[in-house]
Order: sequence, then C-alpha cells, then structure tokens
Amino acid sequence: MLQLSDINVYYGESHILRNVDLSIEESQMVCLIGRNGVGKTTLLKTIIGLLKSRTGSVDYNGQVISQKTPDQRARMGIGYVPQGREVIPRLTVKENLLLGLEAVVDKRKKLEIPEEIFNLFPVLKKMLSRMGGDLSGGQQQQLAIARALMGRPKLLLLDEPTEGIQPSIILEIEAAVRHIVETTGISVLLVEQHLHFVRQADKYYAMQKGGIVASGPTHELSQEVIQKFLAV
Repeated sequence: MLQLSDINVYYGESHILRNVDLSIEESQMVCLIGRNGVGKTTLLKTIIGLLKSRTGSVDYNGQVISQKTPDQRARMGIGYVPQGREVIPRLTVKENLLLGLEAVVDKRKKLEIPEEIFNLFPVLKKMLSRMGGDLSGGQQQQLAIARALMGRPKLLLLDEPTEGIQPSIILEIEAAVRHIVETTGISVLLVEQHLHFVRQADKYYAMQKGGIVASGPTHELSQEVIQKFLAV
C-alpha cells in the first residue's frame, strides 16, 4: 500500500527527517510514536505532498508519487486529517462533510453523505445544520475524520486525533478507526501518544531525532520502548 524509502526532508538547511524507511500493508493500522518535535507531523505532510523530500521516494500502490501534488494524491486515495482538525468554523457540519467530496474523481456522483458516516459518528447526523466552529473538540475531530472518509480513501493519515479530547470521546474515536480498518480495507497511519490507542494498531514505528529507531508488531511493544520514545 505505502512504501517510504530513504526519505530526507529539510526546513531550509535544518535536517528534519533522516533516511526514513516505512511500509504499510493493505487493511493495516500502523502507529507512529515519538515525543513532540521528532518529525512525526513532518512525515505525514511528506506523504500527503505538503512537503517535498530532498531525497528518497514515496511509493503508493506500486506507483512512485514523490512528484504528485497534494490534490493529486488525495484523488489517488490518500486521506489526511491534520493535527488541530482544521474544521472550517463558519461552514455547517454538512458543508464541511461535502468538502470531502473534492477528493472524489467521479464528479457525477450525487452530493450526499453516505449512511456509513453516520453509523461511525452518530452525533454528526444530529448536527448537520450547526456551524463547525460551535462543535466541541471531540465532535470536531469526528467531523474531520468523517470529512476525510467522504473522499473514499484507501489510506488514511491521522495526526494525533485524541489530542485535547475527553476520555469518553477518545474511546469512540478509537472504536471508529478500528472499525474502519476491519470493515472497509482502508489502511491507517496514526500519529498518537495515547497508549491505549497505540495498542490498537497492528504495527508501530518509533521516531527519534527525525529517524526511525524501532519498529515491530504492537503486541511486542515493550514498556522499555514506551518509556524511551513515548513517555514524557
């Protein structure tokens, strides 16, 4: 599904990502862990095309997409939910959701919201006419994930979806993401620091100083690795 090979990314002359190799299989949930500032968000932005790597390649479904623009990557099936959600506050919930259809190649499709979206996030159905900015943090996060799903992605990138959200909503988002992977075949790359959510993934990669320093199945994720790369 996704193969990153020898990715190096710079901000000016600051070397941010260093020789990153990472792979995701179909229908797989992979978690990227590490303390703040190690390059996790930079890696997601490189995958979606908001940042260009100086060296290395991004291979998606057997095709090198390193030169593709973000909108081209979205139409190829990569969805992105950024840190901070970036819900448009003066659009309604329904309007925010319909924006996700911009990633759909076939524009002849009707402008409607699939019922599966409301099955995943029932609260959104009751709030379609409310402004996005009036929602709570947890509701905005659910809206942001739902908006990305409107584009029918094959790969979903989630950047710290539980940040600043109350525990009960965290569990709902965890369950929804796991359900997405298990029932739709969508692969998920998750940047997360909430340990319970991390353990929902099939595989983990740990980052430090812009490089991948550990990886493996999450059932083998040891307390030593957690303390070294995740605990504050």
